[in-house]
Amino acid sequence: MTPHRQDIVDEVRSWLGTPYVHQASTKGAGTDCLGLLRGVWRAQIGHEPEEVPIYTMDWSEPQGEERMWAAAQRHLIEKPIEDLSAGDVVLFRMRDSGIAKHLGIVTSIGAVPRFVHAYSGYGVVENALSEPWRRRIVACFEFPLEDR
Repeated sequence: MTPHRQDIVDEVRSWLGTPYVHQASTKGAGTDCLGLLRGVWRAQIGHEPEEVPIYTMDWSEPQGEERMWAAAQRHLIEKPIEDLSAGDVVLFRMRDSGIAKHLGIVTSIGAVPRFVHAYSGYGVVENALSEPWRRRIVACFEFPLEDR
C-alpha cells in the first residue's frame, strides 16, 4: 500500500493522547517517538522493514552513533529541510552536542506549522513547529508516497 500525505497526517493524529511508553508502539496503549513512526508505517505501508533492537533512553549517545538517522535513511526518502511538507518525518537533535534521537511527523505547514510526536511526560501531542523546535531539526524525510 502506498499512502498519500493526508493519509499520513490523519493516521498520526489518530494517535493523539496515546501515553508515552519507552519502546512501545501501540496506539491508545503506549508509544515513544520511534514507536509512533513505526505505528504509522504499519497502518499506512504494512509490515515494518526491519526489526527494531532493544534501545535505552539515551540511544547511542555514549557511542556517538547516529542510529536513528541511519535507519531513516535506509527506509525513508531524505529531502531538504526547507522543502518540509505535511506528512514528512522530522528528526531532531535535542542537544547541540548530542545525537539525533527524537522525531515527529509534520501535520501542517504555512503560517503556523505543526507536528505530532510522542514526548516523554506528555504522550502523543501535536505542537506548533515553533522556532525552538525548528532549530533542532537535523534531517527531513518523506514516506514512500504515491503523490510525490
